[in-house]
Amino acid sequence: MFNLGYLKRRLSQYAALWVGGFLLSGAAILIGLMFADLMVAIDQVLPILLGATTLGLGVGVVLSLLSGETLGTKLALLLLALLLALPLLWAPVSAAVAIAFFADRSIEYSESYAAFQIGISRVLFPISQALGDGDLFGWVWTAFQWVSTVVGFFSALAKIWPAIRRMLGPEPVTEG
Repeated sequence: MFNLGYLKRRLSQYAALWVGGFLLSGAAILIGLMFADLMVAIDQVLPILLGATTLGLGVGVVLSLLSGETLGTKLALLLLALLLALPLLWAPVSAAVAIAFFADRSIEYSESYAAFQIGISRVLFPISQALGDGDLFGWVWTAFQWVSTVVGFFSALAKIWPAIRRMLGPEPVTEG
């Protein structure tokens, strides 16, 4: 019913897209700092990287839907894409947040970050309202940031772990 090998390959591509979005965003913002203020650099980089990340996810989903895989595999991939879309979009934004943190600047002054937060709020606010009232939205936003960061960390770890194992060398052979 499910082709686990295909799902694993697509999740590996998702991990590569997450790591690539994070690293490209961070590198582009740091290069932009040579020419402009931090917030200007973030505002120039984030829209491009968010669009590229969305395009990458969309291309992956379309290729999966056009593949010769079973309907169950395609539906599982579509469900995973929907669940992992927001954490994937957090990758370039988290690089900007990290750089702003280390530069001791408030990321909230970035128009791109504010637009991203408003866009995500439009998705998360109805969910928080369905679950309850009060300060639940603040909790949902914080949970989104943490879950997205953890998903990204494990995606990156899954992607680079084979390379780390190769660098450490083969497992020692035990004689018995």
